[in-house]
Amino acid sequence: MYPRFVERRAGEALADTPVVLIVGPRRAGKTTLARKMAEEGRTYITLDDRTVLDAALSDPNGFIRGLDRAIIDEIQRAPDLLLAIKRSVDEDYRPGRFLLTGSANVMTLPRVADSLAGRIETIRMLPLARAEIAGTAPTFLERLFEGRLEGERQAVIGDDLVRLALLGGFPEAIERESERRRQAWSRSYLTSVLTRDLRDIAEIERLAELPRFVRLLAEYSGRLVNYSQFGSEIDVSHKTGQRYVALLEQVFLVSTLQPWYTNALKRIAKTPKLHFLDPGLLAAVRGLSFDRVRADRGELGALLESFVFSEVLKLMTASDLQLAAYHFRDRQMREVDIVLERDDGTIAGIEVKAAATVTSRDFAGLRTLAEACEERFACGVVLYDSADFVPFGDNLAAAPLSCLWA
Repeated sequence: MYPRFVERRAGEALADTPVVLIVGPRRAGKTTLARKMAEEGRTYITLDDRTVLDAALSDPNGFIRGLDRAIIDEIQRAPDLLLAIKRSVDEDYRPGRFLLTGSANVMTLPRVADSLAGRIETIRMLPLARAEIAGTAPTFLERLFEGRLEGERQAVIGDDLVRLALLGGFPEAIERESERRRQAWSRSYLTSVLTRDLRDIAEIERLAELPRFVRLLAEYSGRLVNYSQFGSEIDVSHKTGQRYVALLEQVFLVSTLQPWYTNALKRIAKTPKLHFLDPGLLAAVRGLSFDRVRADRGELGALLESFVFSEVLKLMTASDLQLAAYHFRDRQMREVDIVLERDDGTIAGIEVKAAATVTSRDFAGLRTLAEACEERFACGVVLYDSADFVPFGDNLAAAPLSCLWA
């Protein structure tokens, strides 16, 4: 089993919070982690068992009654259990009573979120980060905000970097030896998510159209969201297209990155940006193989941006820094792929380039961001396909992309 960043956070939360919920995509490793924690004396229950699920659905209060120090896996299959857990916790507020996992973010349901306010801590668990696979303790975010990034002798570059981006982070996909078998796993996984997990959380009136909808979203990964165009492709309204994207976010297939803006800049795009949360799935949906990307490096840009975005989200889980992620673009098309804002208002920017060289023009968005933030701007970096660290002025530099997990 790979060491997971969220294990420490879950242990800390269970020490002072009655209910801890670990949410993330199916097959990301939540059940493996939950079973490991069950070895510490917790009762393990999975709602993937049909008999257990029927019992939970028929009598939620009776199902929860008498449970203590319990792990309930795949809680989204019986969300009414959360209301029963709330009643149990109100009667006995001891920390660590329930550890829950979910392959859909049930906390987006208003009645659930409201009922468990102050009683629950939610931790997101994404597929494996490169640092988890390598067994290293990542310090990229801390070094970024301190302006201490540097070059790497052992940097992953060129074809090796392409292979890593195509690999993704799902443990079962990584363990398959051939690219063809990994993509077969990814296609099967997508079918399961679209036909099973979505049915657990919502009624979908055009379920058969969802694979085509997902293929469309894959073409837009790394680009601004256009709900009207998304909906028109499967002959549904703007609002339905927006709802479908939101549902795919709930099952952790995609993520919308909100825009960063300030009153100091009047002409800023305020449209979210779309990303697939796993670059391996993105590659499978778009039919991107190593040979195809190697022959056409133009295919690499969006893949690398989603790869870096997902890695940064995973590092945020591991870090003690309190960060929020955004993107930035103004009307002159100057942009920053990822803007990180610390809880004290300090800003750092990350731009992603698939090229092995960087020029001053590649810093246009970061310079605009720095000017808008003034003293709040900590550092801006262009991550690129090289082993070299190159300063580009005050608090600006180009750095190896693989420093994300060094």
